[in-house]
Amino acid sequence: MSTAQGARARARIEVTATIKDEARRQLAAEGAAKLSLRAVARELGMVSSALYRYFASRDDLLTALIIDAYDSLGESAEHAHAAVAQARPMERWVTVCEAARGWALAHPHEYALIYGSPIPGYTAPQATVPAASRVGLLLIGITRDAHRGPGPTGPALADELRPEAERIAADLAPDLPPETATALVAAWAQLFGLIGFELFGQFNRVVEDREQFFRHAVTQLARGVGLD
Repeated sequence: MSTAQGARARARIEVTATIKDEARRQLAAEGAAKLSLRAVARELGMVSSALYRYFASRDDLLTALIIDAYDSLGESAEHAHAAVAQARPMERWVTVCEAARGWALAHPHEYALIYGSPIPGYTAPQATVPAASRVGLLLIGITRDAHRGPGPTGPALADELRPEAERIAADLAPDLPPETATALVAAWAQLFGLIGFELFGQFNRVVEDREQFFRHAVTQLARGVGLD
């Protein structure tokens, strides 16, 4: 790459970051539904046509912000897990869950973007899936380690649920029993439900010591997937 090409690439990276920073500011102030490229361009002193060279549409900008948020959440959870990678599965599970909560409390608007209300007119593309999977894959890996060798598989499944449970296991963790895979999906939903309830105010005047409540709740979730 020539010097000129390298300078252009760096400039594009810098402008792209500036656009996303302004978009995040507008998300915090107005919410995702009101985000527009024209408003971002206006605040940055750019003409709309210039901004479209970086993001072809509002949805493309939203997708970039969503991937960034999922990646930031995933990196926080992975970094926390790396510090306890040799610990017992229960400690690793709780550490990952607490890292996810900590990230959400520090980045409430980005959390709302990925786990809040759906954005009218926007459907997340397949490109968001790898970033969105990072925390889930950590929890699956911890559960897999806990299930090496004989051990409990979890409560028996109702006959009518078994085909769906087997499909879930085949898609997410073929080496885990369907009972465990089903419990993992439920635990994943409950983890982010707990975080969302705290972040969006549903625990007000209900739960006071939220840190201890959260630790207890995610410990129970871990037991539900066979960790002890």
